[in-house]
Amino acid sequence: MDAKKVSESLTTMTQMVMPNDTNPLGNLMGGNLMRWMDIVAGICAGKHCAAHVVTVSVDNVSFDKPIHNGDVITLHACVTRAFNTSVEIFVEVFAADILGKNPRKCNDAFLTFVALDEAKRKPIKVAPVLPLTGEEENRYDAAMRRRELRLLLSGRIEVEDAKNIQALFTKK
Repeated sequence: MDAKKVSESLTTMTQMVMPNDTNPLGNLMGGNLMRWMDIVAGICAGKHCAAHVVTVSVDNVSFDKPIHNGDVITLHACVTRAFNTSVEIFVEVFAADILGKNPRKCNDAFLTFVALDEAKRKPIKVAPVLPLTGEEENRYDAAMRRRELRLLLSGRIEVEDAKNIQALFTKK
């Protein structure tokens, strides 16, 4: 299976925050933002895998800056690395007012998806990622550590099997 460039599946989505998306303080509710992040990441993962995908994990969604009623948010998603049947997607969220003023990065997260065979709904192999820029290479390299941490925290591997992050959990 040929490797795919990160640029082949880049996905951008734009939403306007409406009153029904906000809490009583007029800020975007975190659950609504997470839904939009899942959608844009799912589209990106589906493009890379050329298959239906399902979300299997979301790492540390950070809510750094509030997003207000009437703001326009732009979500950017890119694949960081592919494993056997899964892909890790990085999502960044930016907000600004309708006039483009007060632009700011508000959130980011890593989401993992598994590609499924359409008929049997079983995991299928996915194409590897071909990182071309320095930033893509850094995210690609760090993805293995994030994956091991996810597997360790979920109980799917033991510390001694987490070769890339073992030093974080053992005394020297």
